Amino acid sequence: MLSNQPRRDEYHLFTTGVCVSGIRVFMAGEVKAVNGTDVRLKCNFQSSSPIRVSSVTVSWSFRPIGPGHEETVFYYHEKPFPPREGRFTRKVEWAGDVTGRDASIVLRKVPFSFNGTFTCQVKNPPDVHGNVGEVRLQVVTTASLSEIVILCVATGGAVLLVLLVVMMVVSVRRCLRRRNPEQNHNILRQEQKVLTGW
Repeated sequence: MLSNQPRRDEYHLFTTGVCVSGIRVFMAGEVKAVNGTDVRLKCNFQSSSPIRVSSVTVSWSFRPIGPGHEETVFYYHEKPFPPREGRFTRKVEWAGDVTGRDASIVLRKVPFSFNGTFTCQVKNPPDVHGNVGEVRLQVVTTASLSEIVILCVATGGAVLLVLLVVMMVVSVRRCLRRRNPEQNHNILRQEQKVLTGW
């Protein structure tokens, strides 16, 4: 479910009779991640102006659930600029492609201290106004029961499919052998000659 839909006044500015559209940022409202795993925070955007890699900027920030101040997570302008200090040092990587309107990042081995709200702001001059996307990250101890059930069903289904294919191949071979016993006898003789060298 996408949240943070821009308000009408955020991307329709009228100046001297010309309509200027702004950036529209789309993100999932909430993401869950298991403690110690990697998680991708998706941030997609639309711009009415052509995308110029040299002018697009992406800013990610974080607001913790409990007490604490907002801090910078990541900055992108022509190349990624990961943080050099703070809780996100060596914990965040660029996973986006601005030409594809993707400003996503990956958080590595997320700890519980990453519980909070992440914001993604994109600017593509002259489109510098618009909404700021938000996603709430919830770091949990283990995968939810529904995720475990889905994984078990998928694994069991794959194993069952392999067994069905093997059973079908064996059944087809048996049927073919029964239909033509003389040919099977000739094949058996040829295999014996090869094995014995006669």
